Formats: sequence, C-alpha cells, structure tokens
Amino acid sequence: MNGNGHDMSANGSTPATGSKMDVLLAIFDFPMLNVAFQTVIDAEPDMRVVGVAENQAAMLEQIGTRNPDVVITECLPYNGRGCTSFAAIEAIRGARPTTRIIALECRCSSEQFSLALKAGADGFLNREAGAADVVSALRTVRAGQTYVSPAIVTKMVNTYVLRTDPGYLEDPYDSLSDREREVLLLAAGGHTNREIARTLHLAEQTVHNYRANIMEKLGLHDRVELLKYAIRRGVIEVADL
Repeated sequence: MNGNGHDMSANGSTPATGSKMDVLLAIFDFPMLNVAFQTVIDAEPDMRVVGVAENQAAMLEQIGTRNPDVVITECLPYNGRGCTSFAAIEAIRGARPTTRIIALECRCSSEQFSLALKAGADGFLNREAGAADVVSALRTVRAGQTYVSPAIVTKMVNTYVLRTDPGYLEDPYDSLSDREREVLLLAAGGHTNREIARTLHLAEQTVHNYRANIMEKLGLHDRVELLKYAIRRGVIEVADL
C-alpha cells in the first residue's frame, strides 16, 4: 500500500500515459461533488471523465457501455443491513472485474475505510481531499496499488499509537463477535428474544445469553440505552425503526 498517497509505479516513476485514463463518476447523494471531480479530472492531460451516473442502475449501464478504467463512488451510510458501499462495490466488480474502484468517505462510521477495502475498493478518499489527492488516487489505483488519503493514514498511525498506550480505552463495539452484532441489530430494532432466535435459528436461551453479554460489554442497562447506543454508533437508523 502506498501510505503516502504517491502515484508511483513499480519502477518509481509516473505510469505511462499512452492513452487517457477513463473515469466514471458515481456519487449519488452529493451530485455537486461530481461537478467538482470532473473539473479536476478533465484538467489533467492523461485522464478524462467518460460518464456521470445518477444512481446504481445508471452506473452499471455506463460501466458496460463506456468501460471505465476507474469508478469513483461514495461509501454510503449504514442501513439496517450494514454499510451499503458493499453492494455498490460488489456490483462494479461483477460488471467489470478489471475496473479500479475508489470509495469516497461519508459521515456514517469510523469503520467505513476498512469496510470499503474489504468490499473490494482499491482506494479511499476522505471528503477533505484536494485536487492533487484526487489525481494522485486515480494514478495510484490505475498502477495497481492501493491508495489511502494521507489524512486517513495519519489517523491510523495515531490510533495505533493510542492502542499501544495501556491507558487507552478501546471501542467496546470492537469486542463484540459477529453473532453478538447481529443480535444487537435485531434487539435495537425491537425484536424479542423469541423473534431473534427464530430469525437466527438459535435457542431462545442462547439469544438471552448473547443479549446479556452485549449489555455487559457495552456497559448498558436496558433496551432504551441499547437503542440509543445503536443509533449513535450507526448500527441502526431512526428511519428503520
């Protein structure tokens, strides 16, 4: 990974520019960003915007007809099923596996960087990225490397340093198992132990034990506190209740 965000190829030079890099913009919730990104990209001699998609269906259609080298899409907020950037990134991978993907930060969760990369993104830009960052990200992922905004790298380093401090308190959510997170999501949505047991194919007593463990790990005392925590943490949205 090129942690500093520099766009160097394997031999340490800028990638060859025999043909222009074709970029598709697919930022749905903040369309004005498409305008800003296009201005930056079209000003470069070795890259151009070949399409702007207003929704996922249009994005997939344009990927098939315009064969972009890189797609820039947003990391969308959490919904009841998790971070929806997974769906967009996986859809791009399925439509054209060779296309490089840069995910753009939203404000939903501190975990979105790792989620986007796990879903298959090749790069990640934060919303404070400048024109030079956008250009560097495009050239980096086209060269087959992973790009991460310098601000994110700094945050990762700071987090690592903090975690090495014995006095640092980790996010208790990180201590939950995958199953406990599933139970937390359903419990926050108002489901009873019996309903959760039926949904997850577990014994009702097992669900009871999971809920008790969750409450203890998160330092919560009742369902109201659990619901408030889930909303604050981005596990569930008010609109989903």
